[in-house]
Amino acid sequence: MIELGLARIIRLLKGTPIQWRAIHVAGTNGKGSVCAYVSAMLHAGKIKCGRFTSPHLIDRWDCITIDEKPVHEDLFREVEGVVKARDYNEGIKASEFELLTATAFEIFNREKIEIGVVEVGMGGRHDATNVIDNPSVTVITKIGLDHQSFLGRTLEHIAYQKAGIMKNGVPCIVDGSNSPSVIEVLRKSAKEIGAASIYLAPQDYELEEQVWSIIPKDHFEEHQQMNIYLAVGAVQQMLSREYTSLDLRNLLPSIQETIWPGRLQRMSIDSLVGREYAILLDGAHNTQSAKVLGSYVDRKLRKDEHPVTWVVAMSKGKDVYEVLSRFLRPKDIIITVGFSPVDGMPWVSSETVEDILHEARRLNVSDLSQKGPEGIVDALRLATVVAKGGPLVVAGSLYLVSDVLRSIKISE
Repeated sequence: MIELGLARIIRLLKGTPIQWRAIHVAGTNGKGSVCAYVSAMLHAGKIKCGRFTSPHLIDRWDCITIDEKPVHEDLFREVEGVVKARDYNEGIKASEFELLTATAFEIFNREKIEIGVVEVGMGGRHDATNVIDNPSVTVITKIGLDHQSFLGRTLEHIAYQKAGIMKNGVPCIVDGSNSPSVIEVLRKSAKEIGAASIYLAPQDYELEEQVWSIIPKDHFEEHQQMNIYLAVGAVQQMLSREYTSLDLRNLLPSIQETIWPGRLQRMSIDSLVGREYAILLDGAHNTQSAKVLGSYVDRKLRKDEHPVTWVVAMSKGKDVYEVLSRFLRPKDIIITVGFSPVDGMPWVSSETVEDILHEARRLNVSDLSQKGPEGIVDALRLATVVAKGGPLVVAGSLYLVSDVLRSIKISE
């Protein structure tokens, strides 16, 4: 069950002062990518860095990294055991995400990191990660409609919740492509909180020429370019305040080497299906990210009028039709599948394959009879037959992405 609020996490970390500085990242889309770019640059600058993002991809502990490497399972389980014992002994009744957040922060302390790059779980204002009270920089990415039952029904309501990570005297880097009404909410919140400044990326920077003179701009999609601006802006602010001896230009090349799995990721599934086949894997799960995916597929994969075959799963509570409508096109083929139970997240469950197909019918896609079984490997095998050599995309849920990556790891 999801129950937002800071009271439990404060009690859980009562004896664990946060001994590191943080770059705290909120938003609807792009948070994980921004965190990945930031931590890569910090690592390139030899700053001991921890990163905490969610959800995990393959194993529950891979959402916590130290110097770009996932923490070891033994360390994770040891610290998690300490946190859970504290929760039980003090009767806190913390949520799974609060326990995970406390575990990550305890590990950061043990590993003596200098900077923690922390992604908000949901919202910001009442998210467990907002126990961070003195970050170095905050970042707010593109804001869209998601988790409305918890965060509000409008973009402006959601923006207000995201703005809760801003802190007095701390600069905030904001995706400048957000709507004017969202930016107005963020500016108002910043003024009330006393944030040092809001910087809109990229318009409030003179970074564009500097960034793209070092890394090739045409290697990145438009939304990836924005995430890079946000990450570079955050690191620039931190360097100017705390690491003045480091030159930002020397850190930028690390961006080009950064891989963030499950986002426009092209990969082979030969080991799963028994023959050569490449797919596009993307965790698009809300209307904003689905629109980006749809645009990418239209430009890059739709050739010779060949339909795209989609393997899709979605979480319960999503607006299935709105998400599907952003990337499905008439005559596309859809195979629906459920994802596996998510370790450590018992409140998450798959939308039924029947309900996804029901919404897909409204979009005039073809071959609706090709419904996948409850299992990603069987669904992919079926998809490679149906696609007949054409483009194949797996999308709709980060948890489905996890199933694919986990299955490949096991098969290899």
